[in-house]
Amino acid sequence: MGIRATGGREPRTARTDAPPRLRAGDLLDGWRYILTHPALRPLFFNTILVSSLIMATSPLLAVLMLGHLGFAPWQYGLAFAVPCVGGLIGSRLARRLVARFGQRKVMVTAGALRRCWSLGLAFIRPGAAGLVLVMAVELGLITCMGVFNPVPATYRLDRTAPDRVVRTLTAWSVTSKATIAAMTALWGLLASITSPRAAIAVDDTSQLAAPVRGGPSSMDGTSVIGPQARSTAGATRRHG
Repeated sequence: MGIRATGGREPRTARTDAPPRLRAGDLLDGWRYILTHPALRPLFFNTILVSSLIMATSPLLAVLMLGHLGFAPWQYGLAFAVPCVGGLIGSRLARRLVARFGQRKVMVTAGALRRCWSLGLAFIRPGAAGLVLVMAVELGLITCMGVFNPVPATYRLDRTAPDRVVRTLTAWSVTSKATIAAMTALWGLLASITSPRAAIAVDDTSQLAAPVRGGPSSMDGTSVIGPQARSTAGATRRHG
């Protein structure tokens, strides 16, 4: 009744054609493009592996802190809420760091540093000291990720052919989510066999053991793109 009392009618919206649905073949094309691309392939495997290892311990930390160590729910929330400011700081620093040191150096350095923090989570203790430890580790981790994440995202778009962007990003996203789910289940199984703390320690050690790869040396110079991107760019120049 309140809506009717306002009077008037909204104009009927014009129907627009729905965008074409992404098919399974498009997803396969995206994977094929990534795996055959000399610049995207190492970045793909590195980011997927490390990101899934970082995310896999989230449920284990909840079990360890809320169950075994007796932290209150508000303390658990505080421990992970406060460090989120690091993401804002890192993302603001990323552009300046790339301008000063170059894309490759920032990607490799921030990518390596983001793997070094999580090991501290295996040494959480009850009380204020443990809470401070979690906040310090998460602040360092999230800040490094805030610096790292925009750089490979830009690098990936710069080296993906314009007609392959949607398929490439979709394949990347699907693989990332599926790997995180698989790693989370695997580490949950490991924690049930051993303990949450032991599983967290194994996860953090695995992050340190992951190879540091940020793409080929051309990251500071010429773009490494496929023939489709070159032909599209050439056509744009000819008709521009």
